[in-house]
Amino acid sequence: MILELALALVLGITIGTITGLIPGIHINLVAFFLLTISALLLPFFPPIALIIFIVSLSITHIFIDFIPTIFLGAPDEDTSLSILPGHEMLINGQGYEAVILSVLGALIGIILLLPLIPIFIYLLPIIYPYIQRIIPLILILIILIMVFFEKERKILTLIIILFSGILGYASLNLNLNDPLLPLLTGLFGSSSLITSITKKQTIPFQQITKIKKIIGNLRKYSLIKSISASLIASPICSFLPSLGSNQASTIGSYIIGELDRKEFLILVGIVNTLVMSLSFIILYSINKSRTGSAVAISKLIQTLSSSDLLLIILTIVISATISFIISTIIAKYFSKIITKISYTKLSMIILIFLTTVIIIFSGIMGLIIYITSTTLGISCILLGVKRTSLMGCLLIPTIIIYLF
Repeated sequence: MILELALALVLGITIGTITGLIPGIHINLVAFFLLTISALLLPFFPPIALIIFIVSLSITHIFIDFIPTIFLGAPDEDTSLSILPGHEMLINGQGYEAVILSVLGALIGIILLLPLIPIFIYLLPIIYPYIQRIIPLILILIILIMVFFEKERKILTLIIILFSGILGYASLNLNLNDPLLPLLTGLFGSSSLITSITKKQTIPFQQITKIKKIIGNLRKYSLIKSISASLIASPICSFLPSLGSNQASTIGSYIIGELDRKEFLILVGIVNTLVMSLSFIILYSINKSRTGSAVAISKLIQTLSSSDLLLIILTIVISATISFIISTIIAKYFSKIITKISYTKLSMIILIFLTTVIIIFSGIMGLIIYITSTTLGISCILLGVKRTSLMGCLLIPTIIIYLF
């Protein structure tokens, strides 16, 4: 039994590393693929082994996915926001530091998870019905704050939020296999790639700063801001339908106030691992599935036992620790080779690859959403509007779901 669990852990970390490095491949696709073949695997492996595999793969994927997001500009739905400051740092020769800050945040997210576990186990079943009722008001307030704190382009910001909201609502109601894939890839991925191609952007020499120095250069105030923002938004977004890590990052950044690039990258890292990890705790606490990985686990086993939960928590901690080390090694390698490659040609190859993936998984309607969202993403860049405004694509549909 122990050997099977150890093998599941190692395989999960290995495959999570591979999927994390492939642009456009989301953990949900892998989790649901595993479900389709689970009938063949269950006679040979106990359900808990498959659960350990899913958990380790999910956590590893989050860490590794920051690398293509920052170096290649090709995010999945969980890391789409990190492309914004991450790409800016890449252009300034700080791509490696951007990855380190992101995975450092992801590791901090695991540390923050531990004291939250008893709260979610014992208090969540009591407060869940009450918080659920006020979520639309909170999201409306967030949108108003997004517009209010925009100094020069309030009207344009509101227009982008509304347009992205309409597009998001339409996408989520088209009965696509994976509606977020073309939506978020267009808004945050292909729009950045096309902008880079038209500008014929080149990548300067990438500095490889020692991790101790990167951490040492961070102000305590910056860490406190990022952690505070994540602790405010992540718990709420982790257990409510239609809310995830992207919404948590947006909500947290606006509640706490203006975050600089480094603070925002740490925030996104914290939120991604915290929301994913809490989804497993929530599955145990109130039997609700809020991520694709949690859904996959719920299909494998009816009810998680306390011993199952303990193994999941242990898997999260081990996977995060190993993934942090792996991601720093791979990021260093990317930093050395990225300047030797034509970034324009690389961007074109990735753009073609992402388009192909969308056609395969989301079909022609997905392609239409992808083209439309790409156009809106480019418009946002050209108009000089903060691209966090594009998160209206998920905020507004969520508000509509709760109100109607």
